[in-house]
Amino acid sequence: MAKILLIDDDLELAESLQIWLKTVGHMAEHALSGEDALQMLRCYQYDVVVLDWVLPAMSGLEVCLEYRRSGGTTPIIFLTGQGAVDQVEGGLDAGADDYLVKPFEFRVLAARIRSLLRRPPRLLPIELVVNGITLDCQERTISVDGKEFHLRPKESSLLEYMMRHPDVHCSSQELLDAVWPSDTSASPDTIRTWMRNLRKTLAKAGKEDFIKTTLGSGYVIES
Repeated sequence: MAKILLIDDDLELAESLQIWLKTVGHMAEHALSGEDALQMLRCYQYDVVVLDWVLPAMSGLEVCLEYRRSGGTTPIIFLTGQGAVDQVEGGLDAGADDYLVKPFEFRVLAARIRSLLRRPPRLLPIELVVNGITLDCQERTISVDGKEFHLRPKESSLLEYMMRHPDVHCSSQELLDAVWPSDTSASPDTIRTWMRNLRKTLAKAGKEDFIKTTLGSGYVIES
């Protein structure tokens, strides 16, 4: 799962993209303008930015330049009708990582996103193995000693994030930022509820102590 920020003033396209990205396992949020997008990028964490070239007031190129100048490192895909060589060159020189010209197939965009997520240092394997548990991030299943157990989407996303960060103490706020939409009304109580559900499934697999709670620090999976 990746948390994606779509920056586009075309509401119909953005809504269609959000639905499509959800079907392939991602979570997508939307900004209508460059100013809103930069504010969201300052406040929240994203894995990929999909950025339209033509935006009101502030162009996509200006957004990209400003974000990179401020130290932002999240991969950026330009999504635009501008296909001239000099414009492609300008977008990439401004700090974009990829470029997709409209009209395009949603499957191609999804493939470009997967490609960016595979790049070092953020190598994101679909299958994770920690302490005897194998998590299939795509199928949302865990396997222990050959037995398979299914997870609900939020359970899988929580477990995936923590298994990608073993031995790191994750606070409730960090888990909210990584797994829930930025405008969510979810709270630390939400994390506790979903963590309780996840631990019930882990207990069925004989791994009830896989996720440990640390007072004042949050949750940790020890490698």
